Amino acid sequence: MRFAHLVAGNGAPPRLAVLIDEGSAVFLDEILEDAPRDLQDLIERGPDEVDRVRAFAARARASGMSATSTSEVSFASAVLRPPAIYAVGLNYRAHADELNIVSSSAPTVFALWPNSLAGHGGVTEWPRSLSTEVDYEVELGVIIGTPACNVGVDDALSHVFGYTVVNDMTARDLQFSEQQWSRCKSFDGFTPTGPVVVTADEIPDPQNLRISTDLDGERMQDGNTAEMVRTVAQLISFLSRSATLQPGTLISTGTTSGAGYSRDPQVFLVDGSTVTVTVEGIGELTTHTRVARA
Repeated sequence: MRFAHLVAGNGAPPRLAVLIDEGSAVFLDEILEDAPRDLQDLIERGPDEVDRVRAFAARARASGMSATSTSEVSFASAVLRPPAIYAVGLNYRAHADELNIVSSSAPTVFALWPNSLAGHGGVTEWPRSLSTEVDYEVELGVIIGTPACNVGVDDALSHVFGYTVVNDMTARDLQFSEQQWSRCKSFDGFTPTGPVVVTADEIPDPQNLRISTDLDGERMQDGNTAEMVRTVAQLISFLSRSATLQPGTLISTGTTSGAGYSRDPQVFLVDGSTVTVTVEGIGELTTHTRVARA
């Protein structure tokens, strides 16, 4: 199944929907009594609730129930209330090399702040006085489905609810002037996610997905999750040793080579840029950028 938080009308709250094909969706509150209010609610209710939603969505599809065109709505972040957002840096060796950063023996892990979440097709704006070196990073996002505490690598993927696309936007000038990476990656709107969350049964192997970035129509990144230094399963196992990963936790798993900072000449997002990051089997996530003069 594919889930999205869709907004129907200006000022309307995001509502959880299931996509019934590539261009249409059904709002769960239109087909279910006591429908989960968002993806976090759905995950917390557990596997039985997911099965109930799956059954009703199948009936709606089979009955020819009127659906909403995704062209008539806007997308909110694919995750809205994650209990935690973990990001993993330097998890593709080529990206670590291009940044001239030596990858350590353990994963480089930092937190992203919830204000940074944003949806597909949205606009992310920041003041020029704060950063003039904002970069893009396509990443596979992993959403935890059941509590994971000290799990082994072989069992780790059984705790995954689904996957999404993440653009881990980064203010590089701040990144290399401070001793932590959370602030430079957590401006408002700096973590677009979506457009959908795809349940784990549709992604049997998260280590064989093509990932790419296009900036104003030009291909900038083109890689594969097979290039990860540490697999999704290894990351989940590692993170679960020190803290229980709660249902709904989002893990952004790192990016491939081709970041704008490492190019010659360097390429950064500017006022009016359009960046689209893509993960095979999930979809394309587009962000428009605005730079305020202040």
